[in-house]
Amino acid sequence: MPPPSRPAVARHGWVPAVGAVLAALVSMGVVAALGLWAAGAAELPDNAFPRVVAATVVTAVGGRVELSGNAGDLAESDAGLAVIPLSVTLVGALVLAAGFLRPLRHRAVAGAGELAGWAARIAVLWLVALLALSFAARQTFSLSLSDFGDETLGDLGDLFGISPQVGFTTDVPATVFFGVLWLAGVLLLALLVSRGAPLPGRLLRFQESVRPAAYAMVVLLLVWVGLGVVIGLVVAATRGHAAETLAVILLGLPNLVWLALTIGLGATWDGRVDGPFGLPMPHVLDEVLRGPEVAELDLGSLAEHDGRVWWLVVVDAVLLLGAAFVMARRSPARMPAWRHAVRLAVALALTVLMICLVGRVSAHYGLSVLGIGDLGGDLGGELFLRPEVWSAVGLAVLWGLVAGFLGGPAARWGRHRGEAGKRGEG
Repeated sequence: MPPPSRPAVARHGWVPAVGAVLAALVSMGVVAALGLWAAGAAELPDNAFPRVVAATVVTAVGGRVELSGNAGDLAESDAGLAVIPLSVTLVGALVLAAGFLRPLRHRAVAGAGELAGWAARIAVLWLVALLALSFAARQTFSLSLSDFGDETLGDLGDLFGISPQVGFTTDVPATVFFGVLWLAGVLLLALLVSRGAPLPGRLLRFQESVRPAAYAMVVLLLVWVGLGVVIGLVVAATRGHAAETLAVILLGLPNLVWLALTIGLGATWDGRVDGPFGLPMPHVLDEVLRGPEVAELDLGSLAEHDGRVWWLVVVDAVLLLGAAFVMARRSPARMPAWRHAVRLAVALALTVLMICLVGRVSAHYGLSVLGIGDLGGDLGGELFLRPEVWSAVGLAVLWGLVAGFLGGPAARWGRHRGEAGKRGEG
């Protein structure tokens, strides 16, 4: 008679693994393609659109796409780009997590070897997919110097036959490393968040302390994304620029709303916008950061341009109390309030740290021909946004402690009221 675990293993063999990986890649590719199409990337020359989609998916899972430039012997060029399109990332993570958990549902316990084997199947296929995307995400474009808006530069280019080329390629080792690390994070978080996912027997004692907090943080992040979608659709319907707004929603909405979450907590981001670069909606971000010096992006600087930014504090307070309530409802009934507070503080601090790590933006380019122009001057541009990490994490700890103290007793009171109602009905 075969051991009881063998049928369970068969349910998550290679075929379900292929389905999970393909579903994640297709969903990410569709979202990236629609977002890039809305942004106008479908008009790129040399049939580059599919390769740009592949590059977007690569960056969405933590991979690195390097920009390159060649302007000939009489010119210099320099460019760089580092940003994660978190809309694509989020869709891929949700679909992949669902595919990973589906064969494990209706199980209370699973052996460590069984879970490792199932994750390994997905990892092998994911590695193959990463390599394929890495080699597909390569393209070179030829430009005219007149495209840079300088007549003198265009005349020089025509005179000396200078035709700059720009392109991108994938850093394969870095893409494989960070892509597999991203996969491991998604699978681990799926096990931590899902109430019905089985754990090895030795880890069951941690599910009451980790799962409620992890679930509450995922709900918090998704609610912020949902609010952003609603606001984006309203903006598209009432203020025009529907294509640009759709591109933001499909490519970088979490970049904006999770930035807003941290700013509402009191966090500060340092940044600068120079040249033709710009930040997507809301326009107030561009107003604060555009200038010759590094600017601070926080509640105070934003409020100088738009007083409505103080509503971010209210939204954060309401949603954090809701997250604390959700966490407490999923925790043991007799857990003291201080323990709720500590667990929410730790969970929120880790969440804000994650946002600080994945929400950074950096872009620059420069061109110089025969000494006309400067790699960092008039014919160049720069955009960067980086957080003050430890102050943001510290503020998250304080918010988590307060929300946890308030949310725990509220959930306990609601639980007792429900129990009393059931006894009265009997």
